Amino acid sequence: MYTAYPLDGISKFPQLLHENPLLGLNVTIPYKQAVIAYLDELDAAAKAIGAVNCIDIRDGVSKGYNTDVKGFKDSLVPLLQSHHTKALVLGTGGASLAVRYVLDELGIVYTSVSRDKKEGVVCYEELTGDMVSGHKLIVNTTPLGMGSYMDEHPAIQYEAIGQEHLLYDLIYNPEETIFLQKGKAQGAAIKNGLEMLHLQAEASWDIWNR
Repeated sequence: MYTAYPLDGISKFPQLLHENPLLGLNVTIPYKQAVIAYLDELDAAAKAIGAVNCIDIRDGVSKGYNTDVKGFKDSLVPLLQSHHTKALVLGTGGASLAVRYVLDELGIVYTSVSRDKKEGVVCYEELTGDMVSGHKLIVNTTPLGMGSYMDEHPAIQYEAIGQEHLLYDLIYNPEETIFLQKGKAQGAAIKNGLEMLHLQAEASWDIWNR
């Protein structure tokens, strides 16, 4: 049985485990990073990324995994072409961590883009049309396009996008965000995050049922 256990603070996590004989659980925003302090072990990917979305509990030992890595990678790789050698990763929050990890694994050079100026990060005001044109893979890891942000989209130069571009949005509801719609209008290939959601869930299920 798969049940939701909403918490009003990560400090309640030990109480959750004490009161419920759970063998495993998924972790969602905003606790993917904060939950690490409460776990006994991490697998290599979760440790490198610094975020956990899956926990396996065996013999009282809790181990954290990041199945977002497999979900993103397995849904992205079939779409990649030889010219997808450089990527823009929009957003620097927790959702971007697995994306950057996968791009490193695939040898795709990426530039992170954020609203705020940070070391090693380009802010949207600095992003030029040439940069958008030259990075044929663009991944949105921000919440722009969903929920209360449904009418918003990342502020990039969409006119610089062409048919060789692939736009990937981690958002899956709505099916096509404004970000994807604008890329599609320019002839780009587009992909939402629904398959990633399914694949990471299947990977979690495999961990729990080893």
